[in-house]
Amino acid sequence: MPPTTMPAPALDFIALEITGRCQLACSHCYAESGPTAGHGTMTVDDWHKVIDDAAGLGVRQVAMIGGEPTLHPALPDLVGYALAAGLTVEIFSNLVRVPAELWPTLMRLGVRLATSYYAASAADHDRVTGRAGSHALTRANLIEVLRRSIPLRVGIVGGGDAADRAHSDLLGLGVTNIRRDVVRAFGRAAGHDGATAGGCGHCGLGRAAVLPDGRITPCVMSRGLDGGNVRDTPLAGLLAGKQWQAAVESVPRSRMGPCDPDSDHERCGPVHPEPDPN
Repeated sequence: MPPTTMPAPALDFIALEITGRCQLACSHCYAESGPTAGHGTMTVDDWHKVIDDAAGLGVRQVAMIGGEPTLHPALPDLVGYALAAGLTVEIFSNLVRVPAELWPTLMRLGVRLATSYYAASAADHDRVTGRAGSHALTRANLIEVLRRSIPLRVGIVGGGDAADRAHSDLLGLGVTNIRRDVVRAFGRAAGHDGATAGGCGHCGLGRAAVLPDGRITPCVMSRGLDGGNVRDTPLAGLLAGKQWQAAVESVPRSRMGPCDPDSDHERCGPVHPEPDPN
């Protein structure tokens, strides 16, 4: 039984954090992902149910994130399932490694990619990711994504001259959809000197995230706010429940600003997709 009979609030976007595993250990990672993390307790059938429920609630946009979603063996299945449910899909990948068999999935109509780029300098980029050679791998796959004409947006996290140089480098490659954001004080960046901002204030307003263990939260960055678990209660029941309401009401709104897709700083960095200008 759902916790309450109140109608579920409107939802237009959902992020599915399908894994905590990642080849990298970025210094600012909100999820504190890494090579030793797992895919969580959600089964493929569990994810299918969430996708069905989200589509039934009117969601039209889903992000598949991690960790590194390309490491999850069911990613092609989940993408296909979401597309069949009428959702558009954004896959947020570090683009360190793209298996040859995954390219057809990434090229499907209704799919787009997002990634992060930390510096034009390999040494500076690799210092953030914690993996030598990651800059060269990501840059090479960026070029391949552009060659294959896959819709792409890139987020630059950080500021100053390094961010300006990264921006110029991306423009030189042919990337046109570039967003910039500060390091936000979540996960590994919590309390870090480089973390200059917390939440954007929009968490839980028309959006939600499901974590690898099935917990629902207003945003992947506000993962400490527990709105219940989709393995216990259907998504609509959770969104209509008091636990979700309490989680959303716990989000600080003092930093809220206008949602301006042309702004240099998008909401909470490169996680939340905006309408594709193409």
